[in-house]
Amino acid sequence: MSDSAQPLPDGLTPGLYLVATPIGNLGDITLRAVDILSRCDGVACEDTRVTGKLLKHLGISKPLWRYDDHSEHRDRGRLVESMRTRAVALVSDAGTPMISDPGYRLVNDCRAEGIPVTSLPGACAAVVGLTLAGLPNDRFLFAGFLPAKDKARRETLEELGATDATLVFYETGPRLLKSLATLKEIMPEREIAVARELTKLHEECRRGLADGLMAYYDAHPPKGEIVLLVGPPEEHAPSDADADTMLREAMQTMKASQAAAKVSKATGLDRKTLYARAMEMKSE
Repeated sequence: MSDSAQPLPDGLTPGLYLVATPIGNLGDITLRAVDILSRCDGVACEDTRVTGKLLKHLGISKPLWRYDDHSEHRDRGRLVESMRTRAVALVSDAGTPMISDPGYRLVNDCRAEGIPVTSLPGACAAVVGLTLAGLPNDRFLFAGFLPAKDKARRETLEELGATDATLVFYETGPRLLKSLATLKEIMPEREIAVARELTKLHEECRRGLADGLMAYYDAHPPKGEIVLLVGPPEEHAPSDADADTMLREAMQTMKASQAAAKVSKATGLDRKTLYARAMEMKSE
């Protein structure tokens, strides 16, 4: 450890600390987050008023510096340089920094300058929504906020629609119906979940097809921040022609038994049936 990175009197190593904050329920702050916020030299934040309320609730008083990724490079440079001798916590207004929130450029500059970066896990709306929705979560793609303009929103959903994973987006109440309308056109049979006001008093997670959700939210205009989730496309068993094509390709480089095993693993089709078909193809 260099002299400039020696632990401070409170035991914290100078550098940047990424601190997740509650997304609604203040009880979701972690003990580790409270400890770092109590011992750091200052807090960089999106909105000093929002962070000030959180620190007051925690009984903590610290210097607050407004920071977002639009801050000028020289301002970010001064903040990075200060971390050679000070421990600075970065928080977003709610949730984990950099998950559709500021922080990317600051972390990038810290790493370029050899400044230690520590991340404290905690609340994240995308993860909470995913766990509540009950949609397949062995594979998911977080894609941040959907574009506000209709054409760009459509292009984004068309691009991601074939992805074999649950799609996770952030959305706002006023734009939800437009996004659901686009989903109804592009993916009318896909299961969708709308998770809103997460961890708060009026938390809600509603599932269904796009048209049903549109009808509900047209009658009950949504408020608050929203996680919009779209289930993966349905799996369709490959046709006999598809299986034959895959077998022919595989048999160019391997034995019939190996080709049958490979195609069986990829499609879920019976290996013995595929092997019999492979042998027929060899004799043709």
